[in-house]
Amino acid sequence: MRIALAFALMSGPALAAPCGGALSDFTAAMTAEAVASGLPEDAARSYLAGSRIDDGVLRADRSQGVFRMSFTDFARRLISAARLDRGRALGAQHAAIFDRAAAEYGVPKGILLAFWAFETDYGAVQGDFNTRDALVTLGHDCRRPELFQPQILAAIALHAKGDLSTDTTGAWAGEIGMVQMLPADILARGVDGDGDGHVTLKTSVPDALLSGARLLQHHGWQAGQPWLAEVTVPAQMDWGLSGLEVQLPVAEWQAMGVSGREALPQGMASLILPQGRGGPAFLAYPNFHTLFDWNQSFTYVLTAAYFATRLEGAPVFAAGNPDPGLDDAQMMRLQEKLAARGHDVGKIDGILGSGTRAAVQKEQVRLELPADAWPTRALLDAL
Repeated sequence: MRIALAFALMSGPALAAPCGGALSDFTAAMTAEAVASGLPEDAARSYLAGSRIDDGVLRADRSQGVFRMSFTDFARRLISAARLDRGRALGAQHAAIFDRAAAEYGVPKGILLAFWAFETDYGAVQGDFNTRDALVTLGHDCRRPELFQPQILAAIALHAKGDLSTDTTGAWAGEIGMVQMLPADILARGVDGDGDGHVTLKTSVPDALLSGARLLQHHGWQAGQPWLAEVTVPAQMDWGLSGLEVQLPVAEWQAMGVSGREALPQGMASLILPQGRGGPAFLAYPNFHTLFDWNQSFTYVLTAAYFATRLEGAPVFAAGNPDPGLDDAQMMRLQEKLAARGHDVGKIDGILGSGTRAAVQKEQVRLELPADAWPTRALLDAL
C-alpha cells in the first residue's frame, strides 16, 4: 500500500529520462526516476535488468491500419454470431461478477462483455509481447516518451508489490490482461475481485472485470444511464448538427425527424453518422464519451458500444446506403488538401480520425455540401 500511495502522489516523473541513445543510459535514468518517486531501488533494478528494445513493438506502433476500415466493415469483422453467443454464455456464467460491477461501479454487463470480447476475445488472446520490453521500447522511443515512461514507473511499482513479473506478456503498447489495462491504471484502479491479495488481470475474471468497471467509473461512467441508441434520420435536415461536438435534448432530435428503432431514452445526446447521412445512424449519450478513455478510435469505440447494445438485446443495425467512401490514396490526398487549407488533421495517414472528420464537416459547410462529416469523391473533387 505504501508503494502504491507513493506513486499515486506523484505529479509526474521526477526526472526526464532521455529518449533514444544507449539503452543502458535510459534504464539507469528510469531507475533514478523510480527511486526519486519513492519506489524501491532493488525493485527498479530487478525489473529493468535484461530489458531490450523490441522492434516488433515499434512496427506495431507505426502501422495501425485496421482503423482505416469503415464502421460497417469493422463491425462485421469483429461481431459474429459465435462471439455474441459466447458473450451471452459468459454473462450468465459470471452473473454474480457482473451484478457486482453494476452495483459497485454502475457499469452494465453489456459494456464489460464488449470490451472483454474486443480486447482479448474473452481472455483467449491477450498478446505475446513482453510487457516490460514493450514499455521500455516505447518509453525509450522519442515518439511519445511522455506517455510511456510513467507506465514504466507504474510497472515497477506493481513488480515491487508482487503483481507483475518480468516475463508478463500482453499487447504491444503495454496493456495487460483480459481487458487490457495499462500498468498505471492497474496500480490506481485495480480491484482484487477474488480476494487473493493480488490484482491479476491475466488469469482472474473477477479481478479483470471489476478493475475494468472501476476504471470506467473513474472516467465518468454514470450508473443507470444509456450510452448508444440506433436511430433513423429524415431525408433532409441540418447535417451540420451531427457529430460528437453537438449535444441536444433527445426531444429536439425527435422534433427534427430523428426516430428510434426502439423507444429512445431521453436526455442529452449527439447524432453520429459514421458513414454519412445515408449510412447507419445513432444517438450517443454522455456515457458514450467515457469510452474514449479506453480507446481513442471513433470506429472502435462505436463498434464496442454497439456490440454492447446487441449483447443486451438490441437488433442488428441498418447499414443503409452510404455514399462510397475514399480509398487510402484518396483519403491521404484529401487530408493533404484539408491541411493546405489550414485544418489540423494530424498525420497524413489515410485514417478518418476526429480531426479529419471535423475538417471535412467544415469544408462541406463552406462548399454548401451536406455537412455529414463523411468524406466522398464529390468533396475531394470540390477541393
